Amino acid sequence: MEKRRIDPVNCSVARSLAVVGERWSLLIVREALDGARRFQDFHFRLGIARNLLTTRLDSLVAAGVMHRVPYRDPGSRQRFAYELTEQGQALRPALVALLEWGDRYLADPEGPSVIVRHGTDGDENPCDEPVTVVLECAAGHSHLAPQDIKRTPGPGARFTDAS
Repeated sequence: MEKRRIDPVNCSVARSLAVVGERWSLLIVREALDGARRFQDFHFRLGIARNLLTTRLDSLVAAGVMHRVPYRDPGSRQRFAYELTEQGQALRPALVALLEWGDRYLADPEGPSVIVRHGTDGDENPCDEPVTVVLECAAGHSHLAPQDIKRTPGPGARFTDAS
């Protein structure tokens, strides 16, 4: 008896990785979330080759993760700053999840180099407690264990015969 399975080609994970799966792309997004906007900011913070940075910024703009904003310093030619779009800002939880995973399995013996905390610089009464990513279902059950979740076909699922 042949079983049908969800076609792995029609996968949101694969589509996401096509946009931000290259190492430098997520690091650029990380720096943008931390306030970098100008080419020189990204170049200095990341130490990435200029031609590679140009390519990655172009691809993030083309994918709708960032957009260019023209600016001109006095006496200079017009240049572009890079700002995250709503789509780019929505990557923050994914980056926090990757940070948590890295802290748990890859951090130096002394501990993590960064701790993400609740609060902004402008808060009068910031909570300042560490932030974690929590899996929660639509019914409100939270802190789900990995073995408590499963993949099921969604409305866009395409099927293929199992081999």
